Amino acid sequence: MLLNRATAQGIADGRVTVVLRRWDAPRVKPGGTQRTPVGTIRIDRVTEYPASYRVSTAQAHAAGYPDAKAAQAELDRRRAAHTYVIDVSYLAPDERPGLAAAETLSEDDVAQIAARLDRWDAATDPWTRGYLELIGANEARRAPDLAADLGVDVPRFKRRVRQLKSLGLTISLDVGYRLSPRGRAFLGADDPRHRAARSVKG
Repeated sequence: MLLNRATAQGIADGRVTVVLRRWDAPRVKPGGTQRTPVGTIRIDRVTEYPASYRVSTAQAHAAGYPDAKAAQAELDRRRAAHTYVIDVSYLAPDERPGLAAAETLSEDDVAQIAARLDRWDAATDPWTRGYLELIGANEARRAPDLAADLGVDVPRFKRRVRQLKSLGLTISLDVGYRLSPRGRAFLGADDPRHRAARSVKG
């Protein structure tokens, strides 16, 4: 479920308590969580209605719209089988900036990061360290250009960079990315066996 910054901020401030969506099938579950640009939100309840359902004024206001007409017009832009009224609440601030700022790592920190990257590599192919090195050598370079260097499609490239960002290893810029202090510290301390075997793959 994609949320823009304004909606995410509204949830964090408590002004937005409902998200309205038109889908063929539910994409979130009660009790689930989702990271947003301003922190983690919790999915409290998911109510399914037919596509013909008309949202109420109260639901529209809870979703941050000025009235039901505006909310309905936004929903009607997408044709799908169901309308979903999703109750949400703010859970916690985004911990990634704090992680990313760490300039020193303990041996345990390095081992934990390496273990996570190893699992991602084992699930597909060895890509994690290569992506980190590529980003480190190409700060603020456009994502499509980096993806082209690797011979992969842009959505796949961005998805993988988001995985690295979830560990606080990269930082998104207005254009492109850069390694975080945590990312640089990890590359400097990573097991040399990984560096010897490393290859950049899509």
